[in-house]
Amino acid sequence: MGLADDVSTGIDGVLSPNWVIRNGQVVPETADIALKDGAVRLDATYLYADMADSTGLAQKYSDTKVAKVIRCYLNAATRIIRARGGHIRSFDGDRVMGIFIGGSKNSNSAKAALNINWAVRKVIQDKLASKWDSFDWTMNHGIGIDTGQAMLVRGGVHGQNDIISIGGAPNIAAKLSDLRQKPLTISSDVYSRLSKEAKFSGDKDMWTKMGTATFGGKSVLYYSSSYTWKP
Repeated sequence: MGLADDVSTGIDGVLSPNWVIRNGQVVPETADIALKDGAVRLDATYLYADMADSTGLAQKYSDTKVAKVIRCYLNAATRIIRARGGHIRSFDGDRVMGIFIGGSKNSNSAKAALNINWAVRKVIQDKLASKWDSFDWTMNHGIGIDTGQAMLVRGGVHGQNDIISIGGAPNIAAKLSDLRQKPLTISSDVYSRLSKEAKFSGDKDMWTKMGTATFGGKSVLYYSSSYTWKP
């Protein structure tokens, strides 16, 4: 079979089966979902953490130095997401996605975002400057959070596949991470469900109402923050 036939047969194999969908109570691992027709629906909150200007960093410094910088961000973000109850299911270059479920999923994700911002502002930047005397690149980042129902499936082929999340929440969270008027951006659906601890520093609201943005025809009211929170 030539490549053209192989591609055509593969597409038929995706389109022909009906989905076998179940409602999930935990965030599945890749092996928990059948590649052919499996899907899991979750009520979840998605956090996308994205280090900014990796292209500029790569133009200015060696690949070995750039790799250290990106790994610092991903290492800190991953540790914090997991400590706050999130599940890591995707890395994409200098971006990591966390999935939170359960009754405190919105507050936990917001706390994770505030913790990651602390790591960027108070830890990573100082350590990079201490490591390399001539290092003058400033780390910035964007985190977006949204909540709702998502469907998780496997994308790819046998031996080369991973979980992908379908739905408004993962898509909007990714879009919000790109706004960066302030480093942390959450949808109003997340904001309205925050605990007092995740919303206020003393008696001051940490989240500022910014306005609306339109993504794929949907208008999203969002809030942003520059606050940090040492875990």
